[in-house]
Amino acid sequence: QVQLVESGGGAVQTGGSLRLSCAASGGTVSGFAMGWFRQAPGKEREIVAAISWLDAVTHYIDSAKGRFTLSRDNAENTLYLQMNSLKPEDTAIYYCAATGFGCSGLVCLTADDYDYWGQGTQVTVSS
Repeated sequence: QVQLVESGGGAVQTGGSLRLSCAASGGTVSGFAMGWFRQAPGKEREIVAAISWLDAVTHYIDSAKGRFTLSRDNAENTLYLQMNSLKPEDTAIYYCAATGFGCSGLVCLTADDYDYWGQGTQVTVSS
């Protein structure tokens, strides 16, 4: 049974930084296509960043490019999302997701691509 546990959320001011962690058990992150999604109140869940299992190619939504960095630590079996220069519009619940050997080795970009989800961690950015 694959389990994903997020941590690292919190409340920061505009321009601050947070590092989200997603610890996996029941499988190895090197064999998962993984992603971070977020959902703000009244909005749909959206992909923020994703990494392929095959060659660790990463993908970011435009608003995250240059500010967020996705990384995978195979030894720790953990996925990280470093978030810098945070803005109020980044406020949301952030979810980690994974699927085994998914999307033909490419990044998985939609929620339907993923089989496993964490419980979410709240990120709040104040102005």
